[in-house]
Amino acid sequence: MPASDAEAFFEQVAEERFVPTPLTRGPWNPDSQHAGPPAALLGRAVQLRPGSREDMRLTRITFEILRPVPLRPLTVTTRVLKEGRSLELVEVSLTPDGADAVMRARALRIRTAPGTAPEVAAPLTLAGPDTARSEPFFPVPWETGYHTAMEFRFTEGSYLNPGPATCWMRMRVPLVTGEKITPLDRVLTAADSINGVSNVLDFASHIFVNADLTVHLHRHPAGEWVCLDARTSVAPDGIGVADGTLHDAAGPIGRSVQSLFVEGKPTG
Repeated sequence: MPASDAEAFFEQVAEERFVPTPLTRGPWNPDSQHAGPPAALLGRAVQLRPGSREDMRLTRITFEILRPVPLRPLTVTTRVLKEGRSLELVEVSLTPDGADAVMRARALRIRTAPGTAPEVAAPLTLAGPDTARSEPFFPVPWETGYHTAMEFRFTEGSYLNPGPATCWMRMRVPLVTGEKITPLDRVLTAADSINGVSNVLDFASHIFVNADLTVHLHRHPAGEWVCLDARTSVAPDGIGVADGTLHDAAGPIGRSVQSLFVEGKPTG
């Protein structure tokens, strides 16, 4: 377990105000969060907004990561852009005290009606988490962070072997202290990791961070594990794309895509 007293990624201190714990810390900067937990926090706000309909399900959410998300208190703001009989569009943002928004998302929710259509879905064709192997995270100069709050098991590739990868992920702690982990928490906390698990460049020589994240879901995951079957492509001018299929133990649940900013680290 993480070497931290924190019991979750965030502590809620007011209705729309959250304090990140050290478990949100990302691999690039000790003062910044991994984008997975704040993405899940925004997804949570979409689901729990006042007036949210139980017959609507989130099917697409696009995050714009405007700047690194700091390890500072954050306020979540929610605004409904469109509210109709069959779909709604909701915008949410994350803002530190005394600063502009650092992350913004637009979520599409579509009305569900059981029995509307026959199920058309692919079965799971990947090895499951029970037969996957644990692999070390790439070297991080701090002990506690996202890398200790998540469990990773690979059936293909690893953090230390560049190239395509298939990785099962599970949250070790809840998103918010005192709350149960929801299916959407699980998928959004994991989905931002596709460029990390399928990296094609050396972590020691390059930075490759995503400026956005789009997740499409035809259903929400069941069970504790979410699988990323991921690939990354990089052009010589410093732009890349990471994309992958998202799975649970029953089969595919959707897709995740990131636009990457790539830069060489200073030498000497």
